[in-house]
Amino acid sequence: MSLAALAWRYGASLAAPLLPFYLRHRLARGKELATRLEERRGSGADRPPGPLIWLHAASLGETLSILPLIEALAERAPAVTLLLTTGTVTSLELLDKRLPPALRARVLHRFVPLDVPRWVASFLDGWRPDVAALVESELWPNLIFAVRARAIPLVLVNGRLSARSARRWRLAAGLGRALMRAFTLVLAQTSGDAERFAGLGARAVRAPGNLKDSAPPLPAEPAALAALRAAIGDRPVLLAASTHPGEEAIVLAAHRLLAPDIPGLLTLLVPRHPERGAALAKLAEEAGLPVRLRSTGALPGPDTAVYVADTLGELGLAYRVATVALVGGSLVPHGGQNPLEPARLGCPILLGPWTGNFTDPVARLLAAGGALRLEGAEPGALLAALAAAARAVLCDSKYGRNLAQAAAATVAPAADLPGEVAEALLRLLPEAGTDTAAETRPGPDLASVAASPVGLGLHRSGTQGGSRPLERGPV
Repeated sequence: MSLAALAWRYGASLAAPLLPFYLRHRLARGKELATRLEERRGSGADRPPGPLIWLHAASLGETLSILPLIEALAERAPAVTLLLTTGTVTSLELLDKRLPPALRARVLHRFVPLDVPRWVASFLDGWRPDVAALVESELWPNLIFAVRARAIPLVLVNGRLSARSARRWRLAAGLGRALMRAFTLVLAQTSGDAERFAGLGARAVRAPGNLKDSAPPLPAEPAALAALRAAIGDRPVLLAASTHPGEEAIVLAAHRLLAPDIPGLLTLLVPRHPERGAALAKLAEEAGLPVRLRSTGALPGPDTAVYVADTLGELGLAYRVATVALVGGSLVPHGGQNPLEPARLGCPILLGPWTGNFTDPVARLLAAGGALRLEGAEPGALLAALAAAARAVLCDSKYGRNLAQAAAATVAPAADLPGEVAEALLRLLPEAGTDTAAETRPGPDLASVAASPVGLGLHRSGTQGGSRPLERGPV
């Protein structure tokens, strides 16, 4: 084990007595559930019999991206339990809204333990997963090394590694190499991600595509959509979607610049974290803009200038009523949110300069003329660029339609990808009737895993536990 890995291991152990205070702080901010804090210490296992696949998705975006994968796994392997861990309350709330009813008895949810060796060990010893899959970039050293020590096949699903992150990992090359070699298989989003993972030492690496390309359009509850459309009428709507701190002030300033020339303009703010709604309403009031909060049950009135949609799971609603949408996380150095969501819903797209989280989709959109890039780095320059781009779309409906049509044409459905990834995971399950205890299981055959584009093959579902509906977890 490298010095960096040892330092992380012992540092996490030394920090463990302080982490309950950290969890209580998060609890006070609504970021934890009081009744489920013990799960963050690795407790709460309730493993049913039969094979079990563990999927870990950090937060909202990662959870959304694997919903089609969960459906594909459930369809192909009716005897397999799916354990899904996440790190945020909002991701659990999203599951409540988006997980199909037919799957609620098939998927168990727990909050992932913090990366303390004994807490991770408690979690793994309680659940004893047959296969583990981490989503995108969840590289927690103690967790990964504990999975490897138990000889549990480990897959990185929808792996993402930016050039900047790769450079940082090279500063701790020994740790990065050890982490990468713990993975049985890395399924990267793009060829560039695959090259960077291989450069850090990953052995079996493939780039089958991005699961986010396979996602269906964001949903919208019909009655809620009809009510919002009726409240807005024919007013032009500037949407700022999934915004982060620092972006809303620029958007509100743009509203003030645009409003004198665009009668009835309504600015719709959808913060990435809904708990920021009250603070954003105050920001709008301080700017002299009449505002209403969706979380209070209010709809925008005729005199409302700013409508803050501080609710969870309604972004599809917002994109459907928008005339033009700024994709948040791109006006500040966050890396941007998913631009494929508005593309699927026929919404003209504006992007700030920081879109590193979605380099490939953004490149496709820009090359096809399906989005407008706002140039500049300083707030003043971004304000001017946002106002100019929004004005161009708001004042020319044909221009907006052309943008939306070009964006829609770039969305690759990748309909088969969730099934292919599901097959790759199922192929790593132990043979039916064998001991599922990870400590006694031989490791997978890497040569056979790497033999096809995503390490696929016909799986043989285990029969342990039969085909009965699996117990419902607290989803």
